Amino acid sequence: MGRYCAECADWCDKSEFSRNQWSKGDGCSRCSGCVNSLSSSFECGECHRTFNTQNELKMHMQTHRPRNVACPICGDQRFRSGANAVQHVESGYCRGCRGADNARQQIYDFAQKQ
Repeated sequence: MGRYCAECADWCDKSEFSRNQWSKGDGCSRCSGCVNSLSSSFECGECHRTFNTQNELKMHMQTHRPRNVACPICGDQRFRSGANAVQHVESGYCRGCRGADNARQQIYDFAQKQ
């Protein structure tokens, strides 16, 4: 019994997969050679930086997202995600609601209106 490795596309016996990788199913499992390989690198298509893992590349790709999310309080459109806009408000630096306590109330009020 075996399957193709999702990364290297080689046919591998079940014994060449960890229990965790095998449980991910056909088309998603990576063989132990690929999992343990430090030589594989993942390149960013935007800036061509390389990363050791797919997760590192995924985290990096957030830097290339457009800054098109607006703060729900002051309207500044300079954030890459809603979570970043909420962080801005909670930090107390939002010009629409200075101070952390006021910020929490503003976020609560905004959420109630949605």
